[in-house]
Amino acid sequence: MIGWRGSRQLVLIIVAIALLLDNMLLTTVVPIIPEFLYDIRHPDAPLDSFPRTPLTTHTPAPPTPSPCSADGEPLPTAEVVTLSPEENFTLYREMEERHKELVGETVEVGILFASKAFVQLLVNPIVGPLTHRIGYSIPMFAGFVIMFISTIIFAFGRSYLVLFIARALQGIGSSCSSVSGMGMLADRYTDDKERGNAMGIALGGLALGVLIGPPFGGVMYEFVGKSAPFLILSALALGDGLLQLFMLQPSIQRAETEPPSLKALISDPYILIAAGSITFANMGIAMLEPSLPLWMVDNMGATRWEQGVAFLPASISYLVGTNLFGPLGHKIGRWFAACLGLIIIGCCLIMIPMATSIVHLIIPNAGLGFAIGMVDSSMMPELGFLVDIRHSAVYGSVYALGDVAFCVGFAVGPALSGTLVKSIGFEWMLVGIAILCFLYAPLLTLLKNPPTKEEKKVGTTTNEDTVAEAEAVVAAEATALAPPCANGGTLNVGNDVLILATAKSPAIMHEGMTNEAFECERL
Repeated sequence: MIGWRGSRQLVLIIVAIALLLDNMLLTTVVPIIPEFLYDIRHPDAPLDSFPRTPLTTHTPAPPTPSPCSADGEPLPTAEVVTLSPEENFTLYREMEERHKELVGETVEVGILFASKAFVQLLVNPIVGPLTHRIGYSIPMFAGFVIMFISTIIFAFGRSYLVLFIARALQGIGSSCSSVSGMGMLADRYTDDKERGNAMGIALGGLALGVLIGPPFGGVMYEFVGKSAPFLILSALALGDGLLQLFMLQPSIQRAETEPPSLKALISDPYILIAAGSITFANMGIAMLEPSLPLWMVDNMGATRWEQGVAFLPASISYLVGTNLFGPLGHKIGRWFAACLGLIIIGCCLIMIPMATSIVHLIIPNAGLGFAIGMVDSSMMPELGFLVDIRHSAVYGSVYALGDVAFCVGFAVGPALSGTLVKSIGFEWMLVGIAILCFLYAPLLTLLKNPPTKEEKKVGTTTNEDTVAEAEAVVAAEATALAPPCANGGTLNVGNDVLILATAKSPAIMHEGMTNEAFECERL
């Protein structure tokens, strides 16, 4: 243990595990909450009481006469259960009511899912500067404690309000874990290429959590119960907390260099472009989380485990995309990888509403996850690179800003999802997000060659040495080209550059001299 303490690889493992558990909790609730809320509101008519396949209005064909046996007696026929017209009409009325209930519930589920990201959005600007004062290890451990409490509340919560509080509380823990974790990696891995590889692996832990969460939650909910997946997650979180306590030994560590302010980072257009791509890349999947399970129930008659497995292709491909484009993005250009990723995301979002069965969702969901992995694994190290070359190498605030971008997508997406599904429909909602991705993608070309801190200074300020050098060059040109003055000097009154140089040097002007006399004496 003593030998491992302070190791970069150990920090990478701890950050990856923290992101894994955080995102397992994030996505485990996806197949559980929508049906759980419906069932506690309709205890006499839960979703399991409805048929899982769409009904047809066609009258079933009469059974064919059974063939006779060898002795001439007819063989027994299977009994066919049919509904009377009155029963069929009643069932269809109930199914129609269920459809309206599910569409209306999308709004509430979306708000519950968005509460985590919204709280995280508010806490990030506090956690980022806090890491400059006390270091990364204490906020990291605080994130574990808060997430453990949130998981226990999820396990035993039986009302919408309690689940809402648990989800919002998770946002505080996620803010501490993600900002501190990514800042810790950027601080330990100073080489740009190594940093990209390390963040790709850490985001692979995030992807694995997204991968395991939905099927884990759906299967456990159907076959064991609602509390079981959360109790298992709380036990895993406890193990991660003990690992942090013994290995990282949380303590106060102040930043050695002056950190960039949040205002300076927010006013940097290149950082905003990189952060914006993270927002738009994740907004589509964020809108799918509350709406896709209910859409599958309504249109495909999907079971609980099918609702969870629907996100499996996206999670697997996200895991592949983050690990592939961590190192590959450095070679081909991170701006290009993110630009291509946004275009692929738009195409996959348009394809999802065309699916008529869970099998048809495999290709668009897989492409969606892979493309999001391209954007995240390219832009996260790009944020650290932009801070290195344009500000100072302190990373808490920039990764707070990057996490804010991530949270905006996961706050706006679910919050608007229900309203958009009710107003314009599931299909047009995804088409609209796809168009936004297509429009944003060309902006990433600006990250191809971002100016460094020195170039920015040259472009915006002029120091005294530069002024003196410019005046010397202008004076030499004026001496060679200007006509002689009355006292033997030279003057080029029409030279605008000379006048500008004179205006920038008011200290050498003498009182009581005309402009012409001053110019002659100076030259």
